[in-house]
Amino acid sequence: MTTVTDSPRDSVQRAVPPLRIGPIEVDVPVVLAPMAGITNMAFRRLCREYGAGLYVTEMITTRALVERNVVTMKLIEHHPSETPRSIQLYGVDPTYTAEAARMIAAENLADHIDLNFGCPVPKVTRKGGGSALPWKRDLFGDIVKGAVDAAGDIPVTVKMRKGIDDDHLTFLDAGRIAEDAGVAAVSLHARTLQDAYSGTADWAAIAALKQAVTSVPVLGNGDIWGAEDAIRMMGETGADGVVVGRGCLGRPWLFGELARAFGADAPTVDATLAFVANAFRRHAELLVDFYDDEDRGTRDIRKHASWYFKGYPVGGDLRGEFSKVTSLQHIDDLIGQLDLSEPYPGEAVEGPRGRAGRARRPVLPEGWLASRTLDARQTSDLQDAELDTSGG
Repeated sequence: MTTVTDSPRDSVQRAVPPLRIGPIEVDVPVVLAPMAGITNMAFRRLCREYGAGLYVTEMITTRALVERNVVTMKLIEHHPSETPRSIQLYGVDPTYTAEAARMIAAENLADHIDLNFGCPVPKVTRKGGGSALPWKRDLFGDIVKGAVDAAGDIPVTVKMRKGIDDDHLTFLDAGRIAEDAGVAAVSLHARTLQDAYSGTADWAAIAALKQAVTSVPVLGNGDIWGAEDAIRMMGETGADGVVVGRGCLGRPWLFGELARAFGADAPTVDATLAFVANAFRRHAELLVDFYDDEDRGTRDIRKHASWYFKGYPVGGDLRGEFSKVTSLQHIDDLIGQLDLSEPYPGEAVEGPRGRAGRARRPVLPEGWLASRTLDARQTSDLQDAELDTSGG
């Protein structure tokens, strides 16, 4: 399936069973990857309008949630139309992670909890969090088990990377530990921390994880730019579903393409410039509604402009104006300057989008790789890391 009705990819389909995550049944085996500053309520609502799947919040810091940080409490809000509701937690302390999971369950804040062990951002990994954390088997196991036990009937899943680098892989160990701890599914971004978002995802690692983890679904993440990629990944790896991140930036209707590819009903889209401009406007409108502030909402939509208009004949000056919008009326005025009769341009808008960059040296706590278990100093440092109450 694809975003245009006359594309050869419209014939790409594969019948698959629903994705089961504990008691939750998702009609199509597709998950929106948590992305900081992107997957807020507004973006999730927009994606749902086009397709189906499980849509996860951006990363939420456990201590910030437990302490009810104002920004954090805003980030976990779900619209009444969102079901099932899904929250991703980031933490490096088993106690705070368990408390956060218990809070979510007790206050009915979500129907699903995902644990982040995949973030490659240096400010996270230098504290031993994100994709650095599974290297410490004991810490990883304690966090996952604590969350599963505290969440009660709410299913807990894990999202992770292959490891630190090709010499320090963790995903097979982590997958088995998570499975034994009682998680409902595991997701693998088939890159290492060192890779960040560079190069090509190693789908063979997803296949290996599927062989190692046999009692719960295994989901694959990395280089899903269109429906044919999702079909191919599942065929090559045996994965039970796909996790979509950068591929939907500026293309929230990708979830409709994926739904149709997996045999579900979703509107067929002809992504002309008129359609894309209206989608951009709708996204901005939802952001204004989410923040209840037109200035803040339109400032947030600015970063999405380059993704939405990628490959379309929009002049450089006008592109720059879209990245500086100050109101919904400003957006309407700029859309009025577009040639809305322009058709979908094909390959120019397809393929990779969002951040990529180069592989980089992992940023880790001092002495992190010396052992697969924590020492006393590292335990103390991790407690300090939980002082971060930035709200996700």
